[in-house]
Amino acid sequence: MSRGPSSPALHGFAVATAAATFVLLFLGGLVTSTGSALAVPDWPLSFGQVFPEMTGGVLYEHGHRLAASTVGLLTLVLAVWTVLREPRPGVRVLALLALLAVVLQGVLGGVTVLYKLPTAVSVAHACLGQTFFCLTVVLALVTSRRWDAPRAATPSALPALATVAAGCAFVQLVLGATVRHLHAGLAIPDFPLAFGRVVPPFPTLYVAIHYAHRVWALAVTLAIITAVACAWRRHRGQPALLRPALLLLPLVALQILLGGTIVWTHRAVLPTTLHQTTGAAVLGTCVALAVRAWRLRARTAATAGAARVPVGAVAA
Repeated sequence: MSRGPSSPALHGFAVATAAATFVLLFLGGLVTSTGSALAVPDWPLSFGQVFPEMTGGVLYEHGHRLAASTVGLLTLVLAVWTVLREPRPGVRVLALLALLAVVLQGVLGGVTVLYKLPTAVSVAHACLGQTFFCLTVVLALVTSRRWDAPRAATPSALPALATVAAGCAFVQLVLGATVRHLHAGLAIPDFPLAFGRVVPPFPTLYVAIHYAHRVWALAVTLAIITAVACAWRRHRGQPALLRPALLLLPLVALQILLGGTIVWTHRAVLPTTLHQTTGAAVLGTCVALAVRAWRLRARTAATAGAARVPVGAVAA
């Protein structure tokens, strides 16, 4: 993905698609938080209509479907535009992958409704939704004119550390989606302790899954802090790396606070939904940091390799 930047218009459209996807994640979270997932029992229509009466849970469920259709249309336009106008094969493949992901996401959403919220399908729907969001984030990055801007930096472990942080965040996403769709959010009724202990008893699967989600949050936090520390020490003069790294710190703090608030408020709708959405922001920022860090390493290596080519070889 290194030959020639995309047009500003394509980049702007990619950013808009990523932003719309983030809003869609919030709306999808509202559907689950309000218990509205089966407010509309049929699919792809709603009570056999395109526009049913938007009252009660139908407002959340059908509103989510309308937003999803909008994001699907945006993704289709983005994919066609990219294939027709983007010179880099890798970027074209990425756009087609995003289109495939949004189609599969729609199908999973329909299966979730038709089969009455099977846990495995609901979790897969949640995970694929955030994977699709990450694809749109990467598309927004690689279509930017700054993607090919010349840079120089000292080698560091940041690309690997940011990748590990993104991987840890994705595992946490899977655990969180499992907690959410097993309705295990209050399986442990206190926070930050668990039944008044550091390590609680595990009488049920729900308690074990909930506790695993809490423990893995510590692993995610540690991985992110390590990556941020590396960015601060080695890349303080690189805003493209330092800014997303520093953004991760308040996002993680907010995410932990929201997790506690879910327990303290007995799964109030707003903190529960924001917890899911902030998790998406953490994952997307980790992915953006990792992609930018690997890109910087590749550009630095290419520059160093070009500098080592003998003058006679260039002339020949």
